[in-house]
Amino acid sequence: MSIDVTTSTPGTYRHVVQIDAHTMQADMPKADGGDDTGPGAHDYFDASLGVCKAMTAVWYAKKNGIPLDRVEVHVDRDASQERQGTYVLKVGIAFFGGLDAAQKQKLHDVVGRCPVHKLMTTTKVQVETAPLSAT
Repeated sequence: MSIDVTTSTPGTYRHVVQIDAHTMQADMPKADGGDDTGPGAHDYFDASLGVCKAMTAVWYAKKNGIPLDRVEVHVDRDASQERQGTYVLKVGIAFFGGLDAAQKQKLHDVVGRCPVHKLMTTTKVQVETAPLSAT
């Protein structure tokens, strides 16, 4: 799997994000000098957590015969202390279908351990940045 990010319009914050066969847009908000034509980097970071929790719930429900019809996830960001080392993501999640209270509780427990949640909170991530070879 590879991800490529390329400036869309020279001199702007607009970028095209290519993830395998999927194309998305990225930009900065107008308040930060962008044109707000797409989500920003923090938005994609935060969204990855919400998507992972939703997909983990569906995966677990299918694997265990839990009648989950759909999942709704809402992520709120508090980046007010980011420069001091604290970035807060508050996640609300709801499960829909013919689930009993025990099944809903189990799903809540499982999504708390989704891979992206674990990556964000328990893994040392090493980023290496190098010049890209011109093609």
